[in-house]
Amino acid sequence: MVLQTIHVYHTNDLHSHFENWPKIAQYLLERKSFHKKNKEDVILLDIGDHIDRFHPLTEATKGKANVELLNQLQYNAVTIGNNEGITLAFEDLDHLYDHAQFPVIVSNLFYSNGSRPKWIKPYHILTCSNNIKIGLIGATVYYEKFYELLGWKITNPYESLKEVLNELRGKVDIVIFLSHLGLSDDEWVAKKFPEIDIILGGHTHHVLPEGKKIQNTLLAGAGKYGQWIGHVTLTIDEDNKVLENVEAKLIQTNTIKMENENISKWIKVKQNQAKEKLNETVVVLKQALKVDWFSESPLAKLLASAIHEWCNGELAMVNAGVLLESLPEGKVTKEDIHRICPHPINPCKVLLKGDQLKEVILQARTQKMEELQLKGLGFRGKVMGRMVFSGAEVISKKLSDGKEHVQEIYINGEPLDPNRIYSVATIDMFTLGPLYPEISHASKKEYFMPEMLRDVLEWKLKQLT
Repeated sequence: MVLQTIHVYHTNDLHSHFENWPKIAQYLLERKSFHKKNKEDVILLDIGDHIDRFHPLTEATKGKANVELLNQLQYNAVTIGNNEGITLAFEDLDHLYDHAQFPVIVSNLFYSNGSRPKWIKPYHILTCSNNIKIGLIGATVYYEKFYELLGWKITNPYESLKEVLNELRGKVDIVIFLSHLGLSDDEWVAKKFPEIDIILGGHTHHVLPEGKKIQNTLLAGAGKYGQWIGHVTLTIDEDNKVLENVEAKLIQTNTIKMENENISKWIKVKQNQAKEKLNETVVVLKQALKVDWFSESPLAKLLASAIHEWCNGELAMVNAGVLLESLPEGKVTKEDIHRICPHPINPCKVLLKGDQLKEVILQARTQKMEELQLKGLGFRGKVMGRMVFSGAEVISKKLSDGKEHVQEIYINGEPLDPNRIYSVATIDMFTLGPLYPEISHASKKEYFMPEMLRDVLEWKLKQLT
């Protein structure tokens, strides 16, 4: 038996943490050179969420700088994550990969009329040495409502996988799935589609140091922020074109000693250009707008008022922790607003019964919630902070236990009616996770896209002139 080795290196969920990219680049370029000298095939794949608009370089270029970084390393293929898919306006995503030198593989994303964008492929076949054919398939997380609001149509990833696998049958020797679905979904896919040999995962930032075998399928995942690089080694029987063995491992980026100087310099130059681009004056403040994470400070109240007006709700609520800094007196630029409010978070409106709204307010005003160090759901801050309201007055009193307790709640001057339905303007991260079950389980939600929180803040600040 003659054995052939193919090396697959994978990255996922970089989230524009460019501080790690020069080391990743150096390592991958060295390994590519090493394997080619040994006449072994090398494949580079990215599993999505490479971009994140929290970073000024991604914000200024609408993600195109990220695509250029992937081009520089000659990636063989990528899929998209939710940060590519739903944090960019329709036109920005539709042109994100205009200059990509690699295929973008997403089986479940379409234009609203059902046609497939020219920049997307449902699958891609790589032909390696000795005519070994590897089928690459991809799918991204099924955030149906968000894609629809942005003008896209996203379909059930499992149905699209079934169709693509039927098309690939008999055409390839090995199937690799680029999955931005999350670990539990990957595990389900491995059981449902045994014809998939390898699932390279993302979205849930899972770390699988040696992969995870489910039946005959190997799952791999390399965490987040470029802290790890994934390496899957395939050993193939050349004569029968059968996968004999597959192994996964992770390389910790902070153990890589050298950075790629050219890419490091490129990032610095582009970051300076991004800073210049974002240096547009938005407003000149006559006095500073302070934020305090644990009180109803002026800037937080201004943001709550902006969301209230933007979403046309009866009241609005937002946590002060979404504002990372105060705004000083004088010139305020787009860069300043991006710096203090970098989150890929959109405003939204939900309908809540009065007793549900009361429960949310009581929970929001606990010390535990205010000091919560949240990770994920689009939040790029440190702590949740005080919930600040517009159109609502929450009267609290410090009791003998030393804690503040909510005594009364008024909505637009009237006592909260537990049986009345209220339209509450707020932020989408409250609808996505377990923070406030009453909001996440609300049957009626309206999302305002593509504008993000910082866009609404900018709009409100311009009214101050």
